[in-house]
Amino acid sequence: RDVGRHFSVNRMLSFESVKSRLDREQSLSFLEFNYMILQAYDFVEIYRRHGCLLQMGGSDQWGNIVNGIDLARRIADAEIYGMTTPLLTTSDGRKMGKSQGGAIWLNADMLSPYEFWQFWRNTTDADVGRFLKLYTELPVEECNRLGALEGSEINAAKIILANEVTTLCHGVEAAQAAEATARDVFEKGGLGEELPTFALDEQELRDGVSLAQLFVRAGLAKSGKDAKRLIAEGGARVNDAPVTDAGQMVDAKDLAEPMKLTAGKKRHALVTRS
Repeated sequence: RDVGRHFSVNRMLSFESVKSRLDREQSLSFLEFNYMILQAYDFVEIYRRHGCLLQMGGSDQWGNIVNGIDLARRIADAEIYGMTTPLLTTSDGRKMGKSQGGAIWLNADMLSPYEFWQFWRNTTDADVGRFLKLYTELPVEECNRLGALEGSEINAAKIILANEVTTLCHGVEAAQAAEATARDVFEKGGLGEELPTFALDEQELRDGVSLAQLFVRAGLAKSGKDAKRLIAEGGARVNDAPVTDAGQMVDAKDLAEPMKLTAGKKRHALVTRS
């Protein structure tokens, strides 16, 4: 009642984020439609409680930010500001963001330095030069040279990209450790000290845990159904051996040594006992 009366449905329908969905005849839920009101009110509350004057976001958030600026003027007689930047996308047009499953967290508790390093190492060939310019402090000429490499040589550029960005975010030691782990895992078939790791407690080991659930717990599959599909399609390995039975149980005797789980060619995790 106090906030909603300041928003016109006609105006909300005019914003590009809504218009584009309707033009493409894509489903737009009531919650999604009203998200701009929630974000606008959130901006006002952050201003009231913490004195925040500036909201920054991607260009797709322009309408939501403007709504917050207008709402602050109407209900708090305040002048606050917004700034947007072009969306960061990959060469195939995908947005780099958590809503697209592409969140690259800077906090090591959210994403380990190894996984962070591995993301940049797995950059597509077409994105290497642009990402070097955007995310590293290398001279532009060097970014252009590395981005122009082809074939197997581009892999060296990807390692430089991964090392440079990881060093800026987590430090040089973390970058070196991540590269060493990747080399150990991919070139030597080893376990790698920096691989994402989780532990099973004694109760779980007594009861046993299925391989499908291990892949979910390790973050290598989103659900049990996803893990079973991965296994059925031959994309899952345990200690570099193919997995064929999603229901196979893992217990204490199987974890006398750390167990390496692999999904596809590039995603790995370790299972240990606590």
